[in-house]
Amino acid sequence: MARSQTSDSVTLRVPSDVLASIEAIAEATDRSRSYIIVRALKTYLLNEGAEVLSQMRGRDQIAAGDVEDIDDLIADVDRIAAGHAA
Repeated sequence: MARSQTSDSVTLRVPSDVLASIEAIAEATDRSRSYIIVRALKTYLLNEGAEVLSQMRGRDQIAAGDVEDIDDLIADVDRIAAGHAA
């Protein structure tokens, strides 16, 4: 039975100063450069990357017509604030 591959190889150019930092961190933590780079990418994906992906999903929802009219939303909030059920 063939073993499934859990990662893919990627080639990229990294500025010398960034690579020096990666190598220093890898050596200090007894980890591989790949480990440090993957951790950094995962952190990016949890922060800025997540925001980009969320914006893409929002655009897809708008394109599909899955939207709420702002005037209807404001009217619902006004009813709730006035003590009436939405």
